[in-house]
Amino acid sequence: FVLAEAEGQRIGMAVPELRHVMAAYDAVRDFDIVHDHTIMGPVYAEHFPDLPVVTTIHGPFNDELTDLYSRIAGRIPTIAISHAQRKPVPQIPIARVLHHGLDVEDFPFGAGDGGYCLFLGRMSPDKGAHRAIEAAEKAGVPLLMAAKMREAWEFEYFERMVKPHLNDEIQYLGEVPHEHKLELLAGARALLFPIRWNEPFGMVMIEALACGTPVLAFPEGAAPEVVDDGRTGFLCHDETDMAQAIARVGTLSRADCRAAVAGYFSTDRMVSEHIALFEDIVAGRHPRDPRPA
Repeated sequence: FVLAEAEGQRIGMAVPELRHVMAAYDAVRDFDIVHDHTIMGPVYAEHFPDLPVVTTIHGPFNDELTDLYSRIAGRIPTIAISHAQRKPVPQIPIARVLHHGLDVEDFPFGAGDGGYCLFLGRMSPDKGAHRAIEAAEKAGVPLLMAAKMREAWEFEYFERMVKPHLNDEIQYLGEVPHEHKLELLAGARALLFPIRWNEPFGMVMIEALACGTPVLAFPEGAAPEVVDDGRTGFLCHDETDMAQAIARVGTLSRADCRAAVAGYFSTDRMVSEHIALFEDIVAGRHPRDPRPA
């Protein structure tokens, strides 16, 4: 059972999130288990000692929140979404590392015949739009960028590092609707994912693979857990390496990319792993994954 959708972009802000958490816990007193995706929820859950709760941490285990997460995970089974997310903080007890999944049938299988590479994500230095531009320019291929901008520093980054490079070959499309995003993914030769931070997962990678589009990524964050180097994409150490990988991307099978999602990064696998954990918790077992891979 899923409660009514949250307040969109406002979840993560203290007051709206707390209000949402309080309403949710008041509504689920008689449920078998609560799966919480907020920071405040597990703290509030202490008011319900007989209600089994499990929480998933979606953001990085940064220094500011490490103590809070340590205390939460010590009392409530806690899920990490990748080994990369969990690795910097081996002192935090983690019940399971469960990768995200999706329904491959929701994504069109494309031939990648658009002739362009694609950058999708937030317009920020850590996501690396400027690095994608450099790689595409070195490879001599068109690049389409679809990215959202919300904060002043994101607009400043765009003006300074991205806009000067825009031309007929390097295009910024703005923030695009979901259906347009799927069309872009299906038509792309490759998704460029040149991050330089410990990104906990990166859904756009498995979305690209579901469309049959290989992923060229820097080996940061969860990228090495998602990209099967040499099969569903290439792990690249810098922009020059990525440019060379663009030239080789035609050697990869787009069917293999899609099969990787259907075989592992699927909704079915994700759901079954969560249900197994929920059953352990309801049965009174507090499982721990001792392996900070």
